[in-house]
Amino acid sequence: MNAEELKKLSSYFQKTFGEPTLVAKARPQKTDSCELYKGDEFIGVIYKDEEDDELSYNFSMAILDIDLEDV
Repeated sequence: MNAEELKKLSSYFQKTFGEPTLVAKARPQKTDSCELYKGDEFIGVIYKDEEDDELSYNFSMAILDIDLEDV
């Protein structure tokens, strides 16, 4: 993904979740996806989907069972 897409995705996630430390970062040797971080903590992967002349982004986040113990 290019720098403009990363900036737009960062802004989207920051506004949507009210969290200014969320940042989309490029993935080495990948152009169809980027990684989402909260500060230094990896949160998930955002995939770019271009199909039938439509553009969308899909966010994938793994949730470990130990992360649910404190909820």
